[in-house]
Amino acid sequence: MDPAKALRLIGFYLERNGEPTYKVQAFRKAAAVVDELPAEEVQARAKRGTLTQLPGIGKSTAGVIADAVAGREPDYLSKLIAEATLPVTGGQELRAALKGDCHVHSDWSDGGSTIREMAEVAIELGHEWMALTDHSPRLTVANGLSAQRLRKQLDVVAELNEELKPFRILTGIEVDILLDGALDQEEELLARLDIVVASVHSELRMPSPQMTKRMIKAVSNPHTTILGHCTGRMRTAKRNRPESTFDAKAVFEACRDNGVAVEINSRPERLDPPLRLLKLAVEIGCEFAIDTDAHAPGQLDWLSTGCERAEKCGVPVERVINARANPVG
Repeated sequence: MDPAKALRLIGFYLERNGEPTYKVQAFRKAAAVVDELPAEEVQARAKRGTLTQLPGIGKSTAGVIADAVAGREPDYLSKLIAEATLPVTGGQELRAALKGDCHVHSDWSDGGSTIREMAEVAIELGHEWMALTDHSPRLTVANGLSAQRLRKQLDVVAELNEELKPFRILTGIEVDILLDGALDQEEELLARLDIVVASVHSELRMPSPQMTKRMIKAVSNPHTTILGHCTGRMRTAKRNRPESTFDAKAVFEACRDNGVAVEINSRPERLDPPLRLLKLAVEIGCEFAIDTDAHAPGQLDWLSTGCERAEKCGVPVERVINARANPVG
């Protein structure tokens, strides 16, 4: 096994399992070090036991490199594969139908990897496209994109699309739904984007009537493509946040009537909307986007979890926009 590939695979599985960024970066940095060295030097250092003398190579990463050079699957990688989380028992047919992911972050906002790295892993997973949806300016804690930075990102995406053909990076944003239901970005810019995921990130405990009005105004905006993680809930020990309260029937009807997809968010700590609301959205006739909300390459593999939930609630594949070659066409 190629040692750099083994190191990156470990990073992938660590991200998939939601491990801390610092741990993932250790393996990615080690892979970058290996990339810069002649194969003969890597082999010689592995044999002599001097890999840890290189900057960015520690005991764990050196062990992985030594195993790979010796022709063995690294023990560290084997253990991660054996203990892989997110067991999925359904939704396989729906997952096979998906052609892309409508909600992906990069290091331009609060993601941990470059746009290229996210795209390259999406290609390895068999995606035909992915939508780049970094945060909007009001979410400063996530390094949200000002109008100026978003324009620069559009130029970067155009260049990458030329290099990565036939794969395509769709332009997009996860735009904050402001307190009055307006969207947190210039109208002219929103009109240029392929995908606009509108999400509530502030005042999540707003009383139900006001929250309902806020969300309906947002999905009635002609630029909105997807309503993101609609209840805003978090389900981990460290971040246990209850659902926002709103008139789900009224909001989902507004989504249906305005051609806005309801997101099925696959992040393990979100799994939003809850199954009872997902079933309601199916009954109302909404369209859906099964998304990972990935902030790292390994998280792009979370789509299966959303597909399993979609199958449980009877989501028809023809109503899933990312099962289409063009999700907005």
